[in-house]
Amino acid sequence: MLTSLGKFLRKIRIDNDEYLKDMADRLQVTVSFLSAVENGKKKMPSTWNRKICSLYKLNEKQIQEFTRAIAESEEKIELNIKDLDIKNQCLAVSFARKLSDLSDHKLDELMKIMEDE
Repeated sequence: MLTSLGKFLRKIRIDNDEYLKDMADRLQVTVSFLSAVENGKKKMPSTWNRKICSLYKLNEKQIQEFTRAIAESEEKIELNIKDLDIKNQCLAVSFARKLSDLSDHKLDELMKIMEDE
């Protein structure tokens, strides 16, 4: 089943007149791995986020669409806070603990803040 992330990747390929093999070569992976990511059978490597934005020179709107597609495809996000200062570590942990309790209004406010950065 094609995921929203897979649809986004496919659209980027089509917009750039590329085949699955072309994008796989640019990302330095096999065609079968890229296909599995598009179909939701494999998780997209976190390094692809910046790599795809750079390789395909995504504009702000595309980056937002890509970010949303990634978020929809993730069930779990791993965040390494080891190298963050204590204030950022506390913020990350607090956010993770309270995320499910936030109202839609608060979530919208936070998204606006993050998009403005």
